[in-house]
Amino acid sequence: MQHPEQSDLPLDLAVRPAAALTVGEREEIVALCTCAFDEDFAGRFDLLPPDAGHVLARLEGRLVGHACWATRWLQPPGQPPLRSFYVGAVATEPATQGRGIGSAVMRRLAAETRDYALGGLSTTRASFYARLGWEPWRGPTAVRTPAGLVPTPGKAVMILRTAHTPPLDFDGLLSAEKRALEDW
Repeated sequence: MQHPEQSDLPLDLAVRPAAALTVGEREEIVALCTCAFDEDFAGRFDLLPPDAGHVLARLEGRLVGHACWATRWLQPPGQPPLRSFYVGAVATEPATQGRGIGSAVMRRLAAETRDYALGGLSTTRASFYARLGWEPWRGPTAVRTPAGLVPTPGKAVMILRTAHTPPLDFDGLLSAEKRALEDW
């Protein structure tokens, strides 16, 4: 049996800044995410900040895996806001799921973001990310708005520590700046 963190496929992994993606690559990413999540991703792509990065996994030239990250400022208890990478649109082509593509994409993303203080994401698939070193945030979460903190109960936020992560209290309040589409 294949180890879940190793792909048995000859993947070509590439990292591309959002500004360097071609129209064709954008269309491929939207199609992959729409298929993988069974929801239309066309509008979501336009909400990514200009500094977003993308990891693309190709198999024989076909896009079969993707993840992106953008800079966010996560604030754990007792810390100033930390320059963090926030992950989204982690998708694997359904026909190739379970073969290590998502793990390979996430390992590459972690290598590309090692200069950040912290990584974050929100998921309903905590076990997948836990195998890759992500830890669930146990405490409450909130978003920062001009009017103050707005609690976000029920959000499954996970954190990835880097070499630059300060000591963390995983039971305290974690906040992030409010985003246009989703809080987390």
